[in-house]
Amino acid sequence: MSTARRSLSAADSAAAPEPLRRLLAEHRPIVMGILNVTPDSFSDGGEFQDPERAIDHARRMAEAGADIIDIGAESTRPYPGMQPVSLEEEMARLAPVLPAVIKLGVPVSIDTIKAKVAAWALDQGAAILNDVWGLQRDPDMAALVAARGVPLVIMHNRDEADPGIDIIADIKAFFARSLDIAAQAGIAEGAIVLDPGIGFGKTPEQSMTAIARLDALKGYGLPILVGASRKRFINTVVASEPAERLPGSLAAHILAVENGASIIRAHDVAETVQALRVHAAIRGAR
Repeated sequence: MSTARRSLSAADSAAAPEPLRRLLAEHRPIVMGILNVTPDSFSDGGEFQDPERAIDHARRMAEAGADIIDIGAESTRPYPGMQPVSLEEEMARLAPVLPAVIKLGVPVSIDTIKAKVAAWALDQGAAILNDVWGLQRDPDMAALVAARGVPLVIMHNRDEADPGIDIIADIKAFFARSLDIAAQAGIAEGAIVLDPGIGFGKTPEQSMTAIARLDALKGYGLPILVGASRKRFINTVVASEPAERLPGSLAAHILAVENGASIIRAHDVAETVQALRVHAAIRGAR
């Protein structure tokens, strides 16, 4: 077993309190592994619809070094053709998978824009809420987060890309609205993570700008999450299908860390963990 992998022990069987704060206190890039239990995700749609395969994949990501596993049951694919999913369908996809993944002992993040789904997932033991519309879609989401006191990922999003805008200014304006909603609901600022939403409502050029100018978001004093894994902008640099974009994903994520990202959301956990650890080791040898 390589040094990038770890075995699950009895100590892992119960998630630590405030898992995100504990992880961030280690002052190293945190890796969030992606688990899509959907038929239409842009990269791996349908691959993990079978509950047993999904749970096995989560186990392998944990063994490969994932600090968090992010589970989503409604595609938020940044491409045309994304189909909204009913509350009932989203819950049906999660029910046979999420409780078993939580039992692996790695903190679980629920990727949903529905407060009722989020509440159910938190009841099962999910520890983090990842809202790709940053509290701006479901009016009940902010109150839920405040009441539960869980960490929240606020992601920037747009209904469609506009190549004529200053994307950094747009991201900041979006975050200002989300943070105002959070404050009014009583969500502790220290519980919030900001995600510039690479590939969501952005041209490929704007996605690259968001990574290149990530330091523009440092003024918030909040952790930053970047998920560039297999995103379409890589294809505009080197023609490639989603499954062929690992090298581009690693390049983007290393630059994101250099520019201030604390959390990296990735499909390819073992490779991402190894790349980030080697990057840190080389920097530490200066």
